[in-house]
Amino acid sequence: MATTSVDQIGESPIRIPPLTCPFPSAVNPHVDEVNLESFAWLVQTGMLDREDHIERYQRAKFGWLTARAYPLADREMLRLLMDWCIWLFAFDDGFCESERMSRHTGLIARALPEMFRVLDDLERPDKVDNVFARTLLELKDRIAVHAQPDQLDRWCTATREYIFAQVWEAANREADVVPTADDYVFMRRRTGAMYPVYALIDIAGGFRLTAEEWHHPDIREITEHANDLVVWDNDLFSYAKEKQHDAARHNLVNVLITHRHCALQAALDEVDRMHNRAVARMIELRAHIQQWGSPAVLKYVEGLEHWVRGHIDYSLGSTRYIGAWPQSTYWPAAAVPQQA
Repeated sequence: MATTSVDQIGESPIRIPPLTCPFPSAVNPHVDEVNLESFAWLVQTGMLDREDHIERYQRAKFGWLTARAYPLADREMLRLLMDWCIWLFAFDDGFCESERMSRHTGLIARALPEMFRVLDDLERPDKVDNVFARTLLELKDRIAVHAQPDQLDRWCTATREYIFAQVWEAANREADVVPTADDYVFMRRRTGAMYPVYALIDIAGGFRLTAEEWHHPDIREITEHANDLVVWDNDLFSYAKEKQHDAARHNLVNVLITHRHCALQAALDEVDRMHNRAVARMIELRAHIQQWGSPAVLKYVEGLEHWVRGHIDYSLGSTRYIGAWPQSTYWPAAAVPQQA
């Protein structure tokens, strides 16, 4: 590990790679009304207690990411999915990266029991004090209405792993270090919260992967690549914003700059190459999966592709990321803000 790197933004015009993606683009037709409802739910929960944070969330319209990631979900399901994705954003901003918690590993670790009790089917808590744990319990109950027991267990397991991984991030902030590339790629698969949202793909679509299908090597690998693509692409788009907040300590671009001693543009281009390799492997795996996969498996793979493409489309249409970069930055032609 190493200490945080020197900021290179502004030294010369930066070119954002195009992040080519062959997967189809789509938006759920219920996005406008459900986005308003989900934002009202966020305000009502009290997870965000600062007016500036609430205003920032309203401008960001995170519901559009969910609508692109789950374009085929019905209206009721889209609302549940949108609330879950917004919970993840709020938990990350309001709990994991808050001034009180973000650099204090012990505080986050001591909050784990209440969070984990919520996710344990065998011990339902009578009282939940933490606002994020209380809202998580509400979401779990709503998911359980639509999920088979094994599907709910997959979601709970993935969510526990995501929450526990926040301790690792807090430890890095506390010690002011940037993780190595190998450690970062491995842990980013846990800290990025993609496994918990991928665990909802079959639930949202009204179908079910069997245990054998869920654990099949091809499905595990294609899910891992889809996970990597979303979190790596997010790191690329959000680098400028994260340099302002957390010194981009947990950002692939900064990890490459720090440990490979390269310039910002070279790091961005390397993330683009990593992106292209992962997309190519997903296409190879999809061709192989089509030879043996059930209709449920093929729908799941389609759901992964919606997430990869939907995240790119949302990010290139949101000033949440574009606005943090210098005006001289060269963006792909598709980078025209529409949602925020």
